[in-house]
Amino acid sequence: MAITASLVKELRERTGSGMMECKKALVETGGDIEAAIENMRKSGQAKAAKKAGRTAAEGVIVIRYSEDGMNAAMVEVNCETDFVAKDQNFTSFADAVAACVLTSGVSTVEELLAQPLHPGEDTTVNVAREALISKIGENMNVRRFERFAAGEGALASYLHGVRIGVVVQMEAGDADLGKDIAMHVAASNPICVSADQVPEESLNKEREIYKAQALKDGKPENIVDKIVEGRVRKYLSEITLLGQQFIKDPDTKVEKLLSGAGGVVAGFKRYEVGEGIEKKQENFAEEVMAQIGG
Repeated sequence: MAITASLVKELRERTGSGMMECKKALVETGGDIEAAIENMRKSGQAKAAKKAGRTAAEGVIVIRYSEDGMNAAMVEVNCETDFVAKDQNFTSFADAVAACVLTSGVSTVEELLAQPLHPGEDTTVNVAREALISKIGENMNVRRFERFAAGEGALASYLHGVRIGVVVQMEAGDADLGKDIAMHVAASNPICVSADQVPEESLNKEREIYKAQALKDGKPENIVDKIVEGRVRKYLSEITLLGQQFIKDPDTKVEKLLSGAGGVVAGFKRYEVGEGIEKKQENFAEEVMAQIGG
């Protein structure tokens, strides 16, 4: 029987397992989807799939460098609880995933999951993930990753525990300056380096909001535009790295700090564990009462 894309899709939907694992299981059973599910249950993949719908918003950020320091990778690997985030099996898995990102040329999480977790071995990242889910009993996900190259400059990074990670690409500046900038990004969370990187569409929306607010406050129309531009400048100083006050010296802007030290920031990336993941709010008292009632 031909292993069609629709058959693989159906198995993925029924088990929650990865595409490559589903395709392999179907090949082994000659396209018999029920037999494939049974085999996956026996191997523990189905147990992992049952947990796939559970929210995994805890976890770790890992940063890994090449030996020469010219390349780096940053990954977020999630689990359900901060207790498991400290488990050595989980952290070892996350470290290995970061190393895999660094040495592979993959561009998506799905491609990464199909890569061998360790060089020269057959076990893929996803198979190792599912085995760890079966062992520990929590849902786990490789959520995202980023790869960095120093180019003509240098890379700097900062980890705040395991929950916030930052990698900065410096075109100029020493290691201490780079570390300070990475620490600042971790604390202040700018969205970009400079004002010219903010989309004009976003600025126009802010202008509309500020204008509506000014008119609602009864400001004279002849000064509304000046008020709006003043608020836009304040907004840009809050969201751009160069416009922010340096976290270690609030009297100095980051732009002035870099200028004085001969530093230039080409770009940066900041990850925070669980950001953007909607966490399920559980009421354990209600849950217990519901079980008693049932």
